[in-house]
Amino acid sequence: MSDELRWWKSSRSGNQGGNCVEVAASGETWYVRDSKSPDAGRLVVDQVAWRSFVGAVRRRTL
Repeated sequence: MSDELRWWKSSRSGNQGGNCVEVAASGETWYVRDSKSPDAGRLVVDQVAWRSFVGAVRRRTL
């Protein structure tokens, strides 16, 4: 599945290595993985959960 997905990192991640995550979307499913260990597994959430998470981050309520 990961070969079919287009993964991207936040523009705030920078290029220093650090702790970054990558996300990808397919239909109404979102995937999250560690950019340093992309084959170590991923978190899979539906679109409702993803939008709720992103909204909370934007409101800084997490």
